[in-house]
Amino acid sequence: MARFLVIVATAVLLLVAGATAQRQGCENATFPAGRSFERCNTLPVLGASLHWTYHAANGTAELAFRATSGSAGWVAWGINPVGAGMAGSNVFVASQGGSGAVSVLTTILRSTAPALDNTTLQFDVPVPPTAEYAAGAYTIYATVALPGNSTQQNTVWQAGPLSGGDILPHPTSGPNLQSLMRLDFLSG
Repeated sequence: MARFLVIVATAVLLLVAGATAQRQGCENATFPAGRSFERCNTLPVLGASLHWTYHAANGTAELAFRATSGSAGWVAWGINPVGAGMAGSNVFVASQGGSGAVSVLTTILRSTAPALDNTTLQFDVPVPPTAEYAAGAYTIYATVALPGNSTQQNTVWQAGPLSGGDILPHPTSGPNLQSLMRLDFLSG
């Protein structure tokens, strides 16, 4: 019985330590121009984190998605209002064009081999998204009206290569297939 209690106590301590380490990883992030966010999650793959402030009065989330990448790469974050996974996701994609300027493409991933057309998302984006590249990471800033006015959302994120400023498909194995989670914007 004592051995069982030690195992249970150790497991609980490891879970608490893991959650604390995950939170500390994203809580140390800084943003320019005095931007700050109430909550954050260090995402489990692709060197990514999500920072946000939820505004219950109007059902919006002001957010910053940050992911490590070389300047010859792209990163993306989005919400899937129709299910879990990539197909159906409404995403923000940040990359640098040939001029070195960072831009944000908004697109709906209608399949697992989507055309990346710049289109209006299926939920309101009251402020045009922006992005920056610094210290080996892209950061996408956006404000979104949470679909269905629900704080629980299926989220996706991704990273991949560029070629001549064109977005190429991301790898289809390992961490790139694990980059999705259900997130509660109210509790984190």
